Amino acid sequence: MPEFLKRLLRTPQGAIGLVLVVLVLIIVIFGPSLAPHDPESLKPLARYKGMSAAYWLGTDQYGRDIFSRLLIGARATVTMAVLATVVGTLAGAVIGTTSAFLGGRADEVIMRTIDAVMSIPSLLFALLIVNLLGSSTANALVAVAIAFAPGMARITRSVALSVRKQDYVSAAIARGESSSYIVMREMLPNVIAPIIVEMTIRVSFAVMLFATLSFLGLGAQPPAAEWGLMVSEARRYMHLSAGILVWPSIAIALVAIGFNLLGDGLRDALNPRT
Repeated sequence: MPEFLKRLLRTPQGAIGLVLVVLVLIIVIFGPSLAPHDPESLKPLARYKGMSAAYWLGTDQYGRDIFSRLLIGARATVTMAVLATVVGTLAGAVIGTTSAFLGGRADEVIMRTIDAVMSIPSLLFALLIVNLLGSSTANALVAVAIAFAPGMARITRSVALSVRKQDYVSAAIARGESSSYIVMREMLPNVIAPIIVEMTIRVSFAVMLFATLSFLGLGAQPPAAEWGLMVSEARRYMHLSAGILVWPSIAIALVAIGFNLLGDGLRDALNPRT
């Protein structure tokens, strides 16, 4: 077993987070083939059924199998959250590293702009972007990515400032390498560890942010089996069957907790002092 994996599993949060995330990834990949029922099949006579051998988690207001919809919805919810986090992280990392490399007045202008954007809460910022672009899953992805980029830029810059002073960066400047080459080939690979940790933690926030946008009707649209949308649709019927609201809420919480714990475990495993 690689030494890094041993260090990750040595911490409770790392072990639990890794198990949860691996289970989530398995569901994302194999969920559609594991679903016992058609998630879009309407069965009026099977509405509000409780847990049973036929319907493991019961049925919703349209008689659709909740378990099958959760398996299908994992691909939409988790995949979009991960993609948005990766895009936002890469954009923020490039901006932060470039700002640290340029320094001086350019760095000041970039970071004051970042500070101004960060003064707007992520949810409110995402809502503004989605309202401008229109309600859809793709626009929600763009909104979450843009909302995450400023925070990642600030974190990356704080690490890149120390990298900027290293001899290999000075040597690249002396060789006459272009600024883009130095940022992308010399500096960015050397700030990757804290970026990975922060990106893993931010996936949990992205999952909740995506669910919130869908809950408000600004993300996935019916009849999509997206977890936030499932919670939104279940509000009016929870007095008839609590499961249609509880199960997708638990799914969102478990995914958020899993990525958060994994991020904490990665932080400890990547810490040179440990």
